Amino acid sequence: MLSEQSYHIAMAAYLGAAVLALLLTAWWLRRRWHPAWIGLLVLPGAAVLLTPAYPEAGVSTLAPAVIVAGFQWLTVDQAAAEHALRPLLAAVGLALLLALLFAVALRLRRGSPPASAPAES
Repeated sequence: MLSEQSYHIAMAAYLGAAVLALLLTAWWLRRRWHPAWIGLLVLPGAAVLLTPAYPEAGVSTLAPAVIVAGFQWLTVDQAAAEHALRPLLAAVGLALLLALLFAVALRLRRGSPPASAPAES
């Protein structure tokens, strides 16, 4: 069993590794892909990696929802994984919505013509 200190260290290590992986992915793709496509990859990736869930009922500690859902689905069944799948799917849906809004904002910013000087009479 984890002590409180080792639980915090393990969660910090997992969250740090997830954030580092997301940042390195975005940095690696920055010259190859359009920023909107990077957002469509990185934001849902962040939702999958960073969404927390309770491993089971009555437990006061959190774990990554993707891990909880995977273990529950593989060891018990899909119904046992639903408590972790619901917040995971909600977070991915919100991340996709934000990524699409980001893509639209980029398109509007790049597509607008530069401001011209007022016409003189």
